[in-house]
Amino acid sequence: MKPTIYDVAKEANVSIATVSKVLNNTGRISEKTKNKVLAIMKDLKYQPSSVATALTGKKTFTIGVLVPDIANPFFAEVARALENNAREMGYSIILCSTDYQLEREHDYLDLLIKKQVDGIIIATEPKDVKKLKNLNDQNVPCVLFSIDHLALDSHVVTTDDIRGGYLAGRYLCQKGHRSFAIISEPRRASSRLRVEGFTKALADEGVNPANVRVIEAKSKIDEAKWAASQIFHLENRPTAVFATTDLIAAVFINEARKAGVSVPDDISIIGFDNTIHAEISDPGLTTIAQPIAKLASYTIEQLLDSIENPGMPANRIMLAPTLIERESVKNIHS
Repeated sequence: MKPTIYDVAKEANVSIATVSKVLNNTGRISEKTKNKVLAIMKDLKYQPSSVATALTGKKTFTIGVLVPDIANPFFAEVARALENNAREMGYSIILCSTDYQLEREHDYLDLLIKKQVDGIIIATEPKDVKKLKNLNDQNVPCVLFSIDHLALDSHVVTTDDIRGGYLAGRYLCQKGHRSFAIISEPRRASSRLRVEGFTKALADEGVNPANVRVIEAKSKIDEAKWAASQIFHLENRPTAVFATTDLIAAVFINEARKAGVSVPDDISIIGFDNTIHAEISDPGLTTIAQPIAKLASYTIEQLLDSIENPGMPANRIMLAPTLIERESVKNIHS
């Protein structure tokens, strides 16, 4: 059975108040008594409750992180980067994957509040804005990661998705492509912005965006397979595809191989994120890189600032993406 503060007090032959003072480093206690209590805590392997600590008005040094799908390599890499940055500052994270479900979103937010986390990082498109507004009402510091919402008065750290989409569209046009399809995540703002940038680049290059086929699929293997099949069976198959995540693009390359379609000789593809999928794909995936390390660093910095200064105004930080060229796009000019 897990030892309690009562067990420590009994073993040390002191009051519970004395143990509490040792834990919180308050009050006047002799070094002899303090060392005795600390030694017994170590022997009993006693760990103070983070909730109990929070009730005293002190920090729990924990941060909640809400992501839509931890199986997506982008969010796995983001979680690792956030954890590394948090650890450097003496914090731990509690990672919650909603799987795009409203019920899970509610349950995890309630759980994080009960755990008395010092702040929350929201990296999933909110399905219930009112629920997130309640966090502000409860004075829970929040940072929106890779998402933005005008109704939420929170810090935002994100990538310039419109710019990223534009880079992808311009690159494909410069390689001579004029026939396109897009695989885009439904109801995700970042995906819509990437498509917006992509179609703007096509228009600037003299390509009519209205002729571009847009297929919606979540960044999940089964849906990405379905989207790839839709493109392979088009009567006038495009020469190039823009996938709004690397996972979708990597699945597309794999499905093309199964269908006897050569990438990039028969069809080219460009992704978005620059995750591990982009590096291990065969051929290597040309993609738009998000600066994950910098995004994580700024996010933790913003959250800790708002924990220390609850009244500080919300900041919006947008970082620039870059294009990483590999072998998945054919140069039609040559």
